[in-house]
Amino acid sequence: MLPQLAIRAFRSADKRLLWKFMWNFGVKGMLSVEKFKRRLKRGEYFPPFLYISIINSCNLRCQGCWVDVAAERDMIEAETLNRLISESKARGNTFFGILGGEPFMHPQLLEILAKHPDCYFQVFTNGQFITEKVAAELRRLGNVTPLISIEGTDIVSDQRRGNKEVLNRTLRGLDNCIRERILTGVATSVCQTNIDDLLTKEWLQKLIDRGVHYVWYHTYRPVGPKMNPQLALHPKQLVEVRNFVVEMRSKMPIAIIDAYYDHQGKALCPMVTGISHHISPKGEIEPCPIIQFATDNISDKRNIYNVFRDSAFLRDFRQLSGKATRGCVVLENPELVKNLVLKHGARDTTVRQTAMAELEAMQPRFSQWLPGEEVPEKHWMYRLAKKYWFTDFGAYRDVAHDASAKARKLVESVEKESVAN
Repeated sequence: MLPQLAIRAFRSADKRLLWKFMWNFGVKGMLSVEKFKRRLKRGEYFPPFLYISIINSCNLRCQGCWVDVAAERDMIEAETLNRLISESKARGNTFFGILGGEPFMHPQLLEILAKHPDCYFQVFTNGQFITEKVAAELRRLGNVTPLISIEGTDIVSDQRRGNKEVLNRTLRGLDNCIRERILTGVATSVCQTNIDDLLTKEWLQKLIDRGVHYVWYHTYRPVGPKMNPQLALHPKQLVEVRNFVVEMRSKMPIAIIDAYYDHQGKALCPMVTGISHHISPKGEIEPCPIIQFATDNISDKRNIYNVFRDSAFLRDFRQLSGKATRGCVVLENPELVKNLVLKHGARDTTVRQTAMAELEAMQPRFSQWLPGEEVPEKHWMYRLAKKYWFTDFGAYRDVAHDASAKARKLVESVEKESVAN
């Protein structure tokens, strides 16, 4: 698999862009994690990777979206964003995830990317604003990989994303990137309406034939103002997704990303491990994108390193969530999240100002932590990379003894309900 993937990337991607990826993301990214581990040993904290939602606006209206895409525009100004990136670089960070809304609706996005040629940016996008001209500029910059979301076939895409001709317009943007020989990925939020179509070897082969270099499968999470539990996967389906990802990594010449398991197949949360936190379009520093509360903001005049290091809110979230579960704390234990928000007087970071009511309406449910269903990595490359640079970093040493039993009871109750229905 690995030789085939390397040959395919070498033939289809611009060599300068491959070098940028290997150096800015690969080598420097590993070094940033090593610095992170050394900071942890000193009792200091600053995440090696930041995920930044630079704007809330979007041209689509996806089912289950927790971003206020229809509200008045909020976005991080270029000056503030450049300062954030520069201060992070001073601590060894070189990789940044750029989210929205739709990031390409930010009028200064390309200027910001151009200002930091020594960094690597992954832009989460629906692809519909990537014209031939934009794709050509992304190739010129060389430090960007578009991660283009595809949610299903024509009919499912229109249904999931609240518009018409969604898939065709997204594929045009995807093809513009491929023609410009840009390293390009496809992301899918796996749910009940697309799992049968997209969790298949045939779908991966279509992406390979089209020229896509990597895919990212993540599972739908029912949160936000229009949470839809009916779309969420059942426990057996979550195991099916994990098995599929592990198997296909050894068989298909396409890189496959996941963000919620270590090399042994044990569940983890990137927020709890401390490897990343999220910044909202208002500059609010949130534990993760689906926990929309904050006590800190990047507009604070202190250095961003000090803001993260000194945040009692984020520290409590990491530590107490890590004691409660290896999975998603907001899904499994919304009461704990509520208590932490109240304890620290955290503010609602949404435009709609209903995040607390949404949290209170949630019922505890299972997440990616399914005790006894761990699927270890089979391919040596993924196993090695995760062992050293994407592990739990000791975050779950104090996980509560009864947490595993609670997680198993949640899973069993859902399985009984599905059998009964």
